[in-house]
Amino acid sequence: MSTHDIIVIGASAGGVEALTELVRGLPANLPAAVFVVVHFPAQSPSLLPQILTRASHLRAIHAQHGEAIQPGHIYVAAPDHHLAVYKGVMHVVRGPKENHCRPAIDPLFRSAAAAYGSRVVGIILSGSLGDGTAGLLAVKQRGGVAIIQQPDDALFPDMPRNALEYVTVDYVLPVAEMAPLVARLAHKPAAAMPAVSGSNNEKKEIALAEADMAIIENKEKPGIPSVFGCPDCGGTLWELQEGDLLRFRCRTGHAFSADSLLSVQAEALEGALWAALRGLEENAALAQRMAVRARDRNLTLAAEKFEERVRTVEQQASIIRNVLVHSQPPVAVEPEEDTK
Repeated sequence: MSTHDIIVIGASAGGVEALTELVRGLPANLPAAVFVVVHFPAQSPSLLPQILTRASHLRAIHAQHGEAIQPGHIYVAAPDHHLAVYKGVMHVVRGPKENHCRPAIDPLFRSAAAAYGSRVVGIILSGSLGDGTAGLLAVKQRGGVAIIQQPDDALFPDMPRNALEYVTVDYVLPVAEMAPLVARLAHKPAAAMPAVSGSNNEKKEIALAEADMAIIENKEKPGIPSVFGCPDCGGTLWELQEGDLLRFRCRTGHAFSADSLLSVQAEALEGALWAALRGLEENAALAQRMAVRARDRNLTLAAEKFEERVRTVEQQASIIRNVLVHSQPPVAVEPEEDTK
């Protein structure tokens, strides 16, 4: 009988410390393969395999595309590449970002759940926002075991809290108690596979993570169209509802949880405000130069027009600057009383 021999772990901010502590307690003869996604900047070299190898009795390496899965190994997603798990083999691909991340946690969890069902143990550690929640939900729907780090034990508790809100998890533990549990589960027979088959949406999402052009070019997208645009490519976002969990995905495959979409939109809005501030300041500088030029030529009306423009634009720039630097919204200006 199959055991829980596929362990998938997702972490972000503060997750390296938690992950290191977790793997330190895993036995050398663990009859399971461990797969790890930690958010890293795309261009940063990852020394995580070396860190985990030093901390653990298991060998940790970066996953390689097409490599066969072996128990007793820790497979780490490489920077700027998603890691997906299929029957007996791993895929490492530069598919569309999910939750503005690559590697992302959801593609690993979702693919493992589809391939191995109740044999999967999904673990969410410290991190910000909500990557991993949808993937952990997929693990539970296929009969797997869901474990999250106790939020009070996490340096950044958002990811565990999001998972706890939307997923009926099996265990909520401090990291110090996870390794013995994982070791026990790896020897424990997995429950029978639930009588569910992968939905078309799930299959499409797994294919989209691998940039499958047949799915990208197919007009039938998962979910229903929303009124929002994709922050990464500008395309229409489609809403996907799984229980209480609302997510978004565009036609090219970029995916967002609601909180990650809000975060990316906020970043884009800030960029637009800085661009607007720069434009206003340049406009004020040009109007000031034209006012001085008009004064030098005794063009009084023209100078007054340009000086009024300077005052107006500087007021607008001041409002935007206060919002950006001090997070202060514009103060409503009361209309002047009509004294006539």
